[in-house]
Amino acid sequence: MGREIKFEIFRYNPEKKGKVPHMQTYTLDETPNMTLFIALNRLREEQDPSLIFDFCCRAGICGACAMVINGRPGLACQTKTKDQPTNITLHPLPVFKLVGDLSVDTGVWFREMYDKTESWVHTSKTFDPTKKEERMDDKVANQIYELERCIECGCCVSACGTARLRDDFMGAAALNRIARFVVDPRDERSDDQYFEIIGNDNGIFGCMGLLACEDVCPKGLPLQDQLGFLRRKMGITAIKEIFRKK
Repeated sequence: MGREIKFEIFRYNPEKKGKVPHMQTYTLDETPNMTLFIALNRLREEQDPSLIFDFCCRAGICGACAMVINGRPGLACQTKTKDQPTNITLHPLPVFKLVGDLSVDTGVWFREMYDKTESWVHTSKTFDPTKKEERMDDKVANQIYELERCIECGCCVSACGTARLRDDFMGAAALNRIARFVVDPRDERSDDQYFEIIGNDNGIFGCMGLLACEDVCPKGLPLQDQLGFLRRKMGITAIKEIFRKK
């Protein structure tokens, strides 16, 4: 017989008039290897079909089940109840628009982020499908692969002190996305062009360096390294521009 887990879950559906945000308590017997994903599905199937939360892959790949777990952003499918106390408190991710209960809309935010960072390879070359694929150094290819592992769950944005204070801050996910193109030799943008995107208080210079983003990243991305890399690169670009004007 496993423990009895008490869940305190944030409840609010903005689509229903007259409803107000509140916490609701549920209890559930713990089963071996139970994750929060399993627990939430059991609660919805066995106790409350109105409970709203997102899920898709169950494998830590889609990022849909991200939520605040006992005050810390994380993925429900990767969080085992045995690693949590008997009282578990769940809230939706802050910063993003609330859909209902534990569900938020991260899609609009990331769509705007992709547009803002111009998230595609900028090149003057014309694609020729008959030619062999362009060769790339293995070290660089691995760097790009590492930065591409972001699953866009929104945990880093929700843990960011600046993003929670200012809705115009790009956040670690966007800055990591820029770093991916900076190291890509196929992208022909200059440092000055990158500076136009992130060389301001809304971009890399707005980062307070708290690094909560890296602490909560479920994929363990090297966000600290990338933020430092971009800060140095954009700082040097700014200094060069100052001397260029003199």
